[in-house]
Amino acid sequence: MPSQRNLLKVPRIICTVTNDLTYDQRMIRICTSLARAGYEVWLVGRKRPASRLLKEEPFRQKRLSCSFQKGKLFYLEYNLRLFLFLLATPFDTVCSVDLDTILPGFLASRLKGKTCVYDAHEYFTEVPEVVRRPAVKRIWEWVARFTIPRLKYAYTVGPGLARLLEERFGIPFEVVRNVPLSSTRLQKNNNPVHEKPIILYQGALNEGRGLEYAVEAMQEITGAELWLAGEGDLSDSLRDQAREKKLEDKVRFLGFMPPAELQALTPQAHIGLNLLENKGLSYYYSLANKAFDYIQAGVPSINMAFPEYVAIQEKYNVFILLDELSPTLIRQAVIKLMQEKEAYEQLRNNCLQAAKTLNWEKEEEILLAFYRQACPLGVG
Repeated sequence: MPSQRNLLKVPRIICTVTNDLTYDQRMIRICTSLARAGYEVWLVGRKRPASRLLKEEPFRQKRLSCSFQKGKLFYLEYNLRLFLFLLATPFDTVCSVDLDTILPGFLASRLKGKTCVYDAHEYFTEVPEVVRRPAVKRIWEWVARFTIPRLKYAYTVGPGLARLLEERFGIPFEVVRNVPLSSTRLQKNNNPVHEKPIILYQGALNEGRGLEYAVEAMQEITGAELWLAGEGDLSDSLRDQAREKKLEDKVRFLGFMPPAELQALTPQAHIGLNLLENKGLSYYYSLANKAFDYIQAGVPSINMAFPEYVAIQEKYNVFILLDELSPTLIRQAVIKLMQEKEAYEQLRNNCLQAAKTLNWEKEEEILLAFYRQACPLGVG
């Protein structure tokens, strides 16, 4: 009988986030790919008072409960709870997603002699919520300087961010784009499900997403509705804005939607929105998953003329790009897509062609090659 020493060991990867696991499409895709490749995978996040029951996945899920739900005390409590969890739980590799989970992952991996991987979903210290708060920014910059240069393995969502992070921290960053699974609904129904065309925004209702401008633009857009799928820091103020402008019949708030429901909704839209204010390097060099989600669903979208979107547009011609963010320019772009039928159909067909390349089935090959280096399989 073979000894325990000679048995092949299945490496355990623990991925850590601060959000509710139910709605994190990106981490569900990543963890599913790793689990199917032969890793034992845990995804650890937070438990909110209104959290839904977790859907069964091919990986293990764990949510940590906190007394505080936002602000400095939340981050302090969550990081402490996560650190204690990682100390008590065996792992081979911990994947810390963004700066708000990297400190416990880095410290626990050092204490245990294990590997810490940094997954930079964004340039954390350059998001608007951090940029406008100098004291908060200094804290997170210290965390970044203390941890990231000491790591060997890191990846991010786009080439622009990879270059910035490599220059800033002196370690290589692989690029694993946040693209969706290939859709089985690439041909949209020719018979509209809704009476009026839908202008869809999916994602967090947070600062710097151009949502106030989009709601204001609806005052002069007729024959269409703006649907906002998500919640965030601006949820209340956006609802107030819609009421004050008497736009309740034009602007719908859908709240948080599970991934399966969102994937079913997106192909029903006529136009997608991915509007960002240039309030920091993270947004300027972003490559948001919603842009790829619209492409995969065959939905032409309006994006900002930031470097990554310009590069995709030059290759696939699937967007309308705005040089600056304003209600007037949003309105003009929406009207163009609604009125110029031939141009719209060309963009839509371009989306369907680009979707054959810009999908997770192809991108996961890069992810798995990365992890075969960071956390080799079959090591006894």
